[in-house]
Amino acid sequence: MNDLGSLVQQTADRLAGHHVGAVVAGLAGGAVEIRGAGRTGGTDPAGDVPGPHTLFEIGSVTKVFTSLALARLVLAGSAALDEPLAVVLADALPAGAAVPARGGTPITLQHLATHTSGLPRLPAGMLLPALLNPNKPDPYRHCTRDALLAGLARTRLRTAPGRGFRYSNLGAGLLGLALAHRSGLGYEELIAREVCAPLGLTDTVVAVDGERSARLARGHTTGGRPVPAWHLADLVGAGGLHSTVSDLAVFLQAQLASGPDGGSPPAPAIALTREVRHRVNPFAWAHLGWLGHRLHQRQGGHLQIWHNGGTGGFRSFVAFDPEKQVGVIALANSRRAVDPAGVALLRSLQKG
Repeated sequence: MNDLGSLVQQTADRLAGHHVGAVVAGLAGGAVEIRGAGRTGGTDPAGDVPGPHTLFEIGSVTKVFTSLALARLVLAGSAALDEPLAVVLADALPAGAAVPARGGTPITLQHLATHTSGLPRLPAGMLLPALLNPNKPDPYRHCTRDALLAGLARTRLRTAPGRGFRYSNLGAGLLGLALAHRSGLGYEELIAREVCAPLGLTDTVVAVDGERSARLARGHTTGGRPVPAWHLADLVGAGGLHSTVSDLAVFLQAQLASGPDGGSPPAPAIALTREVRHRVNPFAWAHLGWLGHRLHQRQGGHLQIWHNGGTGGFRSFVAFDPEKQVGVIALANSRRAVDPAGVALLRSLQKG
């Protein structure tokens, strides 16, 4: 294998050539290398080059945190994978609202975590504005609990729950809302209790304030124009977390630890997230939160478990191979995709 640090730096430099700034991590052989390039576009007193402790909006990578919290609550006996969403939210639904069902099958928490609920991608009323103005600033800020639950009365399922894969920000957001409601906590407090505290993550948060504000990167368009931050209100479980490469590297190390006795407190829950599998096609599937696929034998036949994310001014990619014990993280503070560079680095590490 080429020097891990060199491979990671090359990837960061490549991304910085097309983004305002980027931070990349590579994990292999028990080692972790983190490199940054470009600019934060923020007010970080440690310098303008993003680094291990620069905060980014991680977008839909949030979903793997939400699903790990679900697995933790399931193992604690506080929730069940086959529990209907309507039961969890029964005392929260406003008058006239109901969780949709189809074919006599209710939406369960597992359906939400695996994108098999049949729910549309976006909450009721958001699709047309999103199509007409894809660059609308902070488009989810009005997705409060009351608005989301009231919108369920106007929502029709595309398929019966459990029948097919249809990626849904609405479903993931409702999962986060339901888990927070069941726990009696806010979403940020739930993730702190179930994921961050057990793993020692110190910078994975919804609200960035205090000392962290100085370490927050500024988001940009593909052309490098600064854009406002996104606030997902009560849809936060779908994509509202901020994090750092340093925190995400610890999170990936826990994912790479094998089996339910992998050493970290959430190890049994991590194992549960990957035991659940909904087949999407012959080569791809959905776990709880994560997406997975196996490359064709002509491409090496390697396993890749991954999730990406995007907000108005940020892109993220997190992926790993538990068989080869390698992983990658790529965060950038502009809207251009980082997936190709992240996949290329992962495949280099898999080849060893």
